[in-house]
Amino acid sequence: MRPPSTYIHSVKWTQRDKVRELRAKSRSADVAVRTLEGYGDHRSGRNAALISYFGFISVFPLMLVFTTVLGFVLHGNQKLLTDIQDSALAQLPFIGEQIASDPSQLHGSAVALVLGLAVSLWGGMKAFVAVHHAMDDIGEEPLDDRSNPLITRLRALLGIAYVGGAQVIGAILASLASITGVGFVTQVLLIISTAVVNAAVLAMSYRWLRTAWPSWRSTLPGAIAGGVVFAGLQLFGVAIVGRAIAKASPVYGTFASVIGLLTWLSLHAAVALLGAELNAALDQTAQPRELSGVNA
Repeated sequence: MRPPSTYIHSVKWTQRDKVRELRAKSRSADVAVRTLEGYGDHRSGRNAALISYFGFISVFPLMLVFTTVLGFVLHGNQKLLTDIQDSALAQLPFIGEQIASDPSQLHGSAVALVLGLAVSLWGGMKAFVAVHHAMDDIGEEPLDDRSNPLITRLRALLGIAYVGGAQVIGAILASLASITGVGFVTQVLLIISTAVVNAAVLAMSYRWLRTAWPSWRSTLPGAIAGGVVFAGLQLFGVAIVGRAIAKASPVYGTFASVIGLLTWLSLHAAVALLGAELNAALDQTAQPRELSGVNA
């Protein structure tokens, strides 16, 4: 005979009476609960951590690439060596202190350049493979029906391509804003444009980085919501993190940069997966899952 369990059984929060009553009264509340419930059921928090980890591995070697390229550019150019010490590059994490004190010590290395690009590409591909797995988890795709490793990695390369293109577009928008002057109207247009670009990137990820491709229309709610949140993070998060790092001591500032980058990537990964969960919750509204505790 099986011995009695010693675990304390509790009612799942989504099936508590007050939560069920709220969901029955409001479709918006029901969708919100489904989104949060799915985030836990699909282990999206774990997937977000994995995405941010490989994202960090992808971004961090780019600092080595940037340092190497800067070493090649500065070699033998005394005027540029002097100008760069008072530029915004001196505020960059990890290498800003070296640029501000003695940029002549930066040297170019072909080996470091190739190694940095290779590690960055590998980390980026692993990050987008993790995104693909996370999207299949959210879509509850059976393991045996999921895309094979080759197709998954080809789609990861596609993800790297359109995210890189979005970064180029963002840089162009920022340059145009600096040329025309950062007035109120220009700033508003820049924020809207950034949100649109972010939403487009998320929509492409929700559609292409998964085994079963959903319709573009079904990707829009989560993409738009995520794009707006991304724009807010870029507007306020950069200023807050930059101010904190600028005021920190050189040693603490290095660690703060690492923690800040990891936090930044984690927030973006969590927001992106919450957007995918929102799309899944909206798709399931007409056919509620049994575990939701709410009848159609």
